[in-house]
Amino acid sequence: MARIRAFENAAEVASRGSVAAFGGSSDAAALVRGPLHLSTGQEAVAAGVCANLARSDYLTSTHRGHGHTLAKGASPTAMMCELFGRAAGTNKGKGGSMHIADFGVGMLGANGVVAAGIPIAVGAAHSSKIRGSDAIVACFFGDGAINRGPFLEGLNWAKIFELPVLFICEDNRYSATTATDAMTAGTGAAARAQGIGLATQTVDGNDVLAVDAAAHELIQRIRAGAGPQFLHALTYRVKGHVSVDVAAYRSQRELESALESDPLSLAAERLGALGIAAERIAAANTRAQAEIDAAVAAARAARPSDPADAYTDIQDTGAGQWR
Repeated sequence: MARIRAFENAAEVASRGSVAAFGGSSDAAALVRGPLHLSTGQEAVAAGVCANLARSDYLTSTHRGHGHTLAKGASPTAMMCELFGRAAGTNKGKGGSMHIADFGVGMLGANGVVAAGIPIAVGAAHSSKIRGSDAIVACFFGDGAINRGPFLEGLNWAKIFELPVLFICEDNRYSATTATDAMTAGTGAAARAQGIGLATQTVDGNDVLAVDAAAHELIQRIRAGAGPQFLHALTYRVKGHVSVDVAAYRSQRELESALESDPLSLAAERLGALGIAAERIAAANTRAQAEIDAAVAAARAARPSDPADAYTDIQDTGAGQWR
């Protein structure tokens, strides 16, 4: 969680052109271009779920996917290079923040289209079942995705074929800039999943131990052949929809109330209650910050993506008109 928080804080600064924070002086251009969707406040969901995944398991994410990717084991340096548009990035600098993928750790991709990761996850799970693999798929999506067609189609297909997939709804209470309860009928994500026949659990998504326990139980069921499971994690998106969004559509009181349940602070309190010294917790945060500082320095020094690579790693129909 500390690594995710440090990574996103650094990416946010870089997206605003504040290079002075990284030792720059004259160049005020943003180092991270394009939309940057931060998961600040949601770290416990990514960490709690991915702690229960094997490297051989798969994961699909959303446009807010830094935390999931880091928690699955991707390199912070390669990810930062991707955000900076460097050739050493996870996608050679061509995907950027919204389209990070790292097949080496089973991360099949973040996605700029809401709910688009669901059918990808279901397809991967069906492939795993057909091949007789023991790999399962963790599919992250937001509460706004439950109002889109792929949610019904994906969950239905997964249940009909009893596929090895864990659906995780990160319910951060907002669908872009609109409060979700103003646009979602019924009692929400878990009820819809139950209507399709999936076993569900709702959990405090800011409590990493609660997420870990729930994910462990559901993943054990999947590995035992019980078919798809559904985790509804209630959390909160501290930052705006994108890094430049000041989130004027919510009150300061609402934000302050949410910050009282910050997942890193809650985890530190729980660790302290278990007898873990405050110095040890602080040292973990310091190590995470140093790791991300090094990733930023490496990304700044790395070679930019070659424009000649723009037409590689894409589908070519052979006709050539797309050029």
